[in-house]
Amino acid sequence: MGNIKEVRNQTVVTEFIFLGFSNHPVLQGLFFLIFLVVYLVTLLGNFLILTAIRINPVLHTPMYYFLSNLSFLDICYTSTTVPIMLVNFFREKKTISYEGCLSQLFFLVTFAGCECVLLAAMAYDRFIAICYPLRYPVLMSNGVCAYLAAGSWMCGLVNSLAHTGLTTTLTLCGPNQISHFLCDIPLLLKLSCSDTSVNEVALYISSATFGLSPCLFTAVSYTLIISAILKIQSAQGRQKAFSTCASHITVVVIYYGTINFNYDRPSAGFSLDVDILASVLFCIFTPMLNPIIYSLRNKEVKVALRKLCEGYIFPSVQISS
Repeated sequence: MGNIKEVRNQTVVTEFIFLGFSNHPVLQGLFFLIFLVVYLVTLLGNFLILTAIRINPVLHTPMYYFLSNLSFLDICYTSTTVPIMLVNFFREKKTISYEGCLSQLFFLVTFAGCECVLLAAMAYDRFIAICYPLRYPVLMSNGVCAYLAAGSWMCGLVNSLAHTGLTTTLTLCGPNQISHFLCDIPLLLKLSCSDTSVNEVALYISSATFGLSPCLFTAVSYTLIISAILKIQSAQGRQKAFSTCASHITVVVIYYGTINFNYDRPSAGFSLDVDILASVLFCIFTPMLNPIIYSLRNKEVKVALRKLCEGYIFPSVQISS
């Protein structure tokens, strides 16, 4: 059952055992290979996006400033869970210490909350660009972009500090088995033998503040954006306006779709495999898809990546478009 200390006749959990993927022991090698490839693709794709934006002056605009923050977030987010999961595929006893579990939870909540707010900030950027193009340089100045990005990180950090602090107040008496491959707030609440009402209220408030509110803000922004685009007279103008939003709205739909499937579905009636699949889609595959979506659907990013590959990575190879 792992390490469980007995202090003054009360058991205290000092170590957790992950049960994720335990239903398929013969597939451990295949899972390791798949997730390793996905992780490497995620790192490479987001790193290329970051580098292309950094070295290409054409991409030094608010939209790509936010995109570089998103790419950095995705690198951090996936690196919080995947490395330890890959290591555990080779361990008979898939454990994590109590301190390690809290650290993973802290970074997961920080990056998830930050990304929710950042995607809303990106929606605001597209709203200003489409609905108020003449005022765009003023309303989305470098200072405003910096404040929005910093605010996103601050929201994620403050939210995470609150939840992590509340989690440390829980008494975890065992069992010390987590039916997953990562540490998350709802999973630890199930293991608590103390009152979790405050934690649950905080979780609901957080879900509304950092989950529902940015989602609704983004939905309203795109309602106004689509309305403004439909008023454009020329078909070419409408197509150009839609193309500037296509990548972001695709990322938003995938992100909020997977996060809602992961957290807002009923807990009863779902097997361990379904729980694992939901988190894999949200925590592992979504960070990989973001750079692919922006590469495929954004002409400026495609041109920048091609120049990056031709000039720095494969200088002797001309990559056709």
